[in-house]
Amino acid sequence: MYCTSCGVQRADNATVCENCGERIRRMPPRPQINNYLVPAVLSAFCCCLPLGVVAIIYAAQVNSKLVAGDIAGAQAASKNAKMWSWIALGAGALVSIAYAAFMAFSVAGSK
Repeated sequence: MYCTSCGVQRADNATVCENCGERIRRMPPRPQINNYLVPAVLSAFCCCLPLGVVAIIYAAQVNSKLVAGDIAGAQAASKNAKMWSWIALGAGALVSIAYAAFMAFSVAGSK
């Protein structure tokens, strides 16, 4: 570990930097928040591109908000990425079903 004030290497369990005398601040661990990037990309390429792109945008925001310390923003972006991934999946399924029904009716009507 390194001192956040002077940058000199220090012991992991030190409470004060031996070089500059600055008190060591302990950072709380960041929570693990799923970014749903894989479902967002899959829903964009396999289901519905426009809605999947929205999911990808929200998924990309999760990690940067975590690094910035915006836990609530990261959780909201994660929730939105998951929601838009499901919406894209549903829209793709509806379009596929409608297309299959249209093709079935057109084949049956041509006979």
